[in-house]
Amino acid sequence: MGPRSSTEERRSLLGERIIEAISRDPLTAPHALRKDALLAGAVAVAAVLIALLTDDARRPDALGWVLLLAVHAPVVWRRRHPLRALAALVVCAAPYHALDNNHLAPIPASYIVLYTVAVTGRPLRTMLTGFAVLGIALSVMLTVSTHEALELLRISGWLIAVLFLGVDVRFYRQYHASIVERAVRAERTREEEARRRVAEERLRIARDLHDLLAHSITLVGVQTSVAAHVLAADPGRLDREAVAGALDDIAETCRTARGELRATLEVLRDTETADARGPLPGLDGVPDLAEAARTAGAKVDLTVAAEDVPPAVGAAAYRIVQEALTNAVRHAGPDITVSVGLRAAEGALHVEVTDDGAAAPGGTPGFGLVGMRERARSVGGTLEAGARPEGGFAVRAVLPLRTPGTSIRDEVR
Repeated sequence: MGPRSSTEERRSLLGERIIEAISRDPLTAPHALRKDALLAGAVAVAAVLIALLTDDARRPDALGWVLLLAVHAPVVWRRRHPLRALAALVVCAAPYHALDNNHLAPIPASYIVLYTVAVTGRPLRTMLTGFAVLGIALSVMLTVSTHEALELLRISGWLIAVLFLGVDVRFYRQYHASIVERAVRAERTREEEARRRVAEERLRIARDLHDLLAHSITLVGVQTSVAAHVLAADPGRLDREAVAGALDDIAETCRTARGELRATLEVLRDTETADARGPLPGLDGVPDLAEAARTAGAKVDLTVAAEDVPPAVGAAAYRIVQEALTNAVRHAGPDITVSVGLRAAEGALHVEVTDDGAAAPGGTPGFGLVGMRERARSVGGTLEAGARPEGGFAVRAVLPLRTPGTSIRDEVR
């Protein structure tokens, strides 16, 4: 179990790292500021080359070069404050274009900032921002010349295309983030489900061990007391047949307990044996429980009126009867009368175990009643237990014959 657990932990850690890497937002990725600074520098170099190599008539003067370089400064913080970056770009680009400098040089930086606004904001805000920028640019170009304004309208399609590209990328990232979120949620759910199943398995094993050992040890104790009583009652007239019968009962109880204990412990082993083991006793094993109680000295009246009971319900009923008989023999003594009834009615298996004994004072409370209630709840049933007004003790359980949500593995148990 150790190597497998270590492998599962490494696999889970690797999965978390992969999910973290996939779900990382590019706008808040590590070293984003440094990358944007490098991008701004590269675009600024490209803008300078465009201004030097194209349209010699509009080559920027000293103020134009300052404004052109200033246009690229907002690219550095475009991720953190996209709208402020756009506003700063407009403040620098408007006088640059108004002075009739090279109009092509600032366009790459403008497209980058507009794309960032589109990819980080809502579509409505993006469209309003785009129209506002286009309006400001058109107003500036009209102050320069009508021809430049018409040229701006002609190339405005590229601006709209950049905005739509940003919106499309935004939707894609939201879709991608939802997929990653579902993957993370599924991973956490899988781990929680695994822990829940481990806890349920441990609880089930604890119940099985308690029911088995408490029942067997109680019977062995009672049968040993019977053998000791026979030996000490009249040594001169030793009833060898009675002693041999008591010892045989003890040996049979030990063999039965050993077999059930091995079947229960096999579930802890990660081998094919645990999966291949047969189902635990159901209603067909209740007569054996009654016979074992009779061997311990109790008078047991058994009535079974149920057929075609699901294995999970039969196993729960078997364990409830086993624990009820064990408690009756242990706390009330062997010389009691116990009535065990199992009947199917109204879509449920009704289990009733009553005795006429008086509980021995000073008993140590155990997990018997808790285990019986858990058995009943495991198949969607209920259990009531307590002293009877006329004396004795009663255990009554109602177990639905159809247990929604019960797995096949639970059924074979």
